[in-house]
Amino acid sequence: MKQRIRTSVLIICVLLAAIPLFAGGSQEKSEKTTLTYMETMTSPGRTATIQGIIDAYEALNPEIEINLISPPYEQADNKLTLMLNSNQDLDIIEVRDHTLKQFVNNGKLEDLTDYIASWDEGDDLLPLTVTAAKTVDDTPYLIPQFFFVKALFVRTDILAQYGFTEMPTTMEEMYEMAIAVTEKAPNQYGFGFRGKGSAFKVSDPMILSDVATIDLENVYRTTDGTFSMSTPEAKAALDAYVDLYNRAVPADGVNWGFNEQVNAFISGTTPFLIQDPDTVALVNEQLGEENYTVIPLPVGKSGKSFLDYGFAGLSIPSYSKNKDAAWDFISFIANAENNADFCRTYGPLPIHASTYANDDYFSSGVYKSWEQEMSDPDTYKFVKYPLDSPKYPGWAQVQEQYMQSLLLGDITSEEAIAAWESYWE
Repeated sequence: MKQRIRTSVLIICVLLAAIPLFAGGSQEKSEKTTLTYMETMTSPGRTATIQGIIDAYEALNPEIEINLISPPYEQADNKLTLMLNSNQDLDIIEVRDHTLKQFVNNGKLEDLTDYIASWDEGDDLLPLTVTAAKTVDDTPYLIPQFFFVKALFVRTDILAQYGFTEMPTTMEEMYEMAIAVTEKAPNQYGFGFRGKGSAFKVSDPMILSDVATIDLENVYRTTDGTFSMSTPEAKAALDAYVDLYNRAVPADGVNWGFNEQVNAFISGTTPFLIQDPDTVALVNEQLGEENYTVIPLPVGKSGKSFLDYGFAGLSIPSYSKNKDAAWDFISFIANAENNADFCRTYGPLPIHASTYANDDYFSSGVYKSWEQEMSDPDTYKFVKYPLDSPKYPGWAQVQEQYMQSLLLGDITSEEAIAAWESYWE
C-alpha cells in the first residue's frame, strides 16, 4: 500500500514538474512573430537572393520568422490586389510604381514618414529615391528597392569595324550612325528596336527629347498644358523615328520585345540598344564585357534627355498587426549594404547615395553611365508617366496599336498623334 502511494506521488510530481516545461515551450512559441512577405516581380534567381537576405535577418533576429510568398510573375499583381482587398495576412509587400496609386486610394498602405525619419540611413537615400517614395500625395507609402533607368548599350566592336570610334552624344548622331552601318554586311542593321511590350517606354522618351517644354510631372504634357506629342518638335521627331525604323531596323523589328532586342544586340545584328541596367548581367554572360559599353542616353534637340524611372518598393499594409517588426526587416533589406548586394545580383540601380560613392561596381565600368545620368540633373531630366490616371493601364496597348500602324505605313503621323491625343482627353 505504501509502495502504491509512493509510486502515485512520484507520478504526480513528475507530471507537475513537466507542466512548466510545456507551458514554457508554448509561451516561447507564442512570442515568435511571423511576418508574411509577398514579392511581385518574381523570378527564380531573384527569389533566391531575397530568401538569402531573409535567412540572414532571421539568424540575427531569432524571435522573427518571415514567410516569403512568391507567386508566378504574371499572376502576382492580381494576387496581391485580391489579398489586400480581403485584408488577408500580409506584413511586407512589394508594390510596383503602377500599382501604388490604387493601393493608396483603397487605404491599404501605411504612411512610412515616422519610420523613415527615425532610420539612421534615411538621410543617405538618393533624391530620386525620396521622390519615388512620395509618388502619391507627397507621402512615402513605400521604400523603393531599386530603379530601372534607360541608357544606351553600344557594340563598340561592331562600330569599330566600320570606322566609328566616337560615341554618339545626341539622338541625331545615333540615328545617323545606325543608318550608316545598316547593310554594311549581311544581316547588319543599326538599332535594336522595341516594337511590343510597353514599347512606349523606349520610343516616347526618344521622340520627346526634342521638346524643351516637357512637364516633368507628366511626360505627355508640356508646361503650357499642350499634349506633348502634338508639338511641332514632337511631330518632326516622330517622323525621324519612323525613318529610323525604315532604314536601320529589320522588318520584323516591329514585333520585337525584350528578348528579341537583346538577342539582336548580342548577335551583333544591331549595335545600339536602349535598355535598363538589369540587362547588364545577361549581356556580360553571353557577350563578354570587352565587346560593348554603356553610355548615357543621347540628348535630343532640346539639349536634354528625358528619363523614365521604373521602380518597385516595400510597403506595410495598413491593417498589419506587426508594423514595427515589418519596418525593422524593411530597414534591414533596404540598408545600403544589403541593397547594393541585392542590386549587384539582380541588376538594377541601388537607392543609396553612398553606394555610388563607395562601391566601385556602381561607380565604374558600364554603371558609370547611370551614375552620370543621376548626377547631372541639368541634362538628364527624370520625368513621370501619368501613373495616377485611370487611362494609364490601357495606354501601352493604344500607343502600340497606332505606332505599329504608323510604322507599317497604314496611317500618317498626324493620324497617330490625333488618336493618342484623343485617348488622353
